[in-house]
Amino acid sequence: MSVKIDETLTVECETGNYHTFCPISCVSWLYQKIEDSFFLVVGTKTCGYFLQNALGVMIFAEPRYAMAELEEGDISAQLNDYEGLKKLCIRIKKDRDPSVIIWIGTCTTEIIKMDLEGMAPKLEWEIGIPILVARANGLDYAFTQGEDTVLAAMAHRCPEPEFSVRERKETIQNFFISHSRKKEELVEYANHPSLVLFGSLPSNVASQLNLELKRQSIKVSGWLPAQKYTDLPSLGDGVYVCGVNPFLSRTATTLIRREKCQLIEAPFPIGPDGTRAWIEKICPIFGIEPQGLEEREERIWESLKDYLDLVRDKSVFFMGDNLLEVSLARFLIRCGMIVHEIGIPYMDKRYQAAELSLLQDTCMKMRVPIPRIVEKPDNSNQIRRIRE
Repeated sequence: MSVKIDETLTVECETGNYHTFCPISCVSWLYQKIEDSFFLVVGTKTCGYFLQNALGVMIFAEPRYAMAELEEGDISAQLNDYEGLKKLCIRIKKDRDPSVIIWIGTCTTEIIKMDLEGMAPKLEWEIGIPILVARANGLDYAFTQGEDTVLAAMAHRCPEPEFSVRERKETIQNFFISHSRKKEELVEYANHPSLVLFGSLPSNVASQLNLELKRQSIKVSGWLPAQKYTDLPSLGDGVYVCGVNPFLSRTATTLIRREKCQLIEAPFPIGPDGTRAWIEKICPIFGIEPQGLEEREERIWESLKDYLDLVRDKSVFFMGDNLLEVSLARFLIRCGMIVHEIGIPYMDKRYQAAELSLLQDTCMKMRVPIPRIVEKPDNSNQIRRIRE
């Protein structure tokens, strides 16, 4: 089966198994990103072994995560899940005092129909700490979707903007009226509606993106996730949101449908070319004409010249693992590499539409054929194609 994006770009679909890590591995980077959080993974010993391998044994560190191991009695519904989780959460509150506890449900909790969503509100009221439930289990397509599930759950806890809908509309109208006057003034930011970015990035990378937008007089109102749970951004009608990672389609859907935000459809800021295209999609939304992006991109490519010489004309074959494949392929094609195939476990074609369009433009610019995109690839077929 194949789905036509347009005359030249085709996404094929095979029926292979998913070859990926378990999404509970998202804990390994999210607990570091959200500094006042605590992650409690609810699962079996197998989940604990995997988590220990994914995170490593940190003797001197005090990681803010733990494993709630389900015993045979839990799985056969002979023990009280609520009381067991309550004892753990009270101990976590006493020892660590986090601002939020995030329960990560595993495959086992799905199979035995463990009512985490029903228990969490009651326990939250009893112990006085917010408890979020994220079903980051192995039934997902890729391990990166663990983050997607956590951020979608977290979006429901973001506060609404303090001002009313009428005031929001007036703010947006006043922005477009006053922006032409502001151009001549030495102002740090333009007077524009709120912009929230979603996706977990290292702090230095997030700061760099904030700075790149600041160069265009655009202020980032907040990030989802924030470094502290208590600093979650305001979301609601009149707030614009933009993603920084290709695997966050569930979060994007939540922000649009449940939180009534306006999604800016843009490629993802992966590589100098992707970052430039990302900014170029954001600026016009706020009536701003981007300045100096072409020159900045060229300077960055020039600084990478030695690395580009190493990879130019070499080939790469993506077998499908993390939902970043299209963005990485586009970047490597721009670096001068030959991409034979882009295997991807799953792709939300609406959320990645701008990225697919940029892939086409990049192939035309580099004068190379558009590589075949294979969703849910069969590894045996892929190995045969690699040999060919």
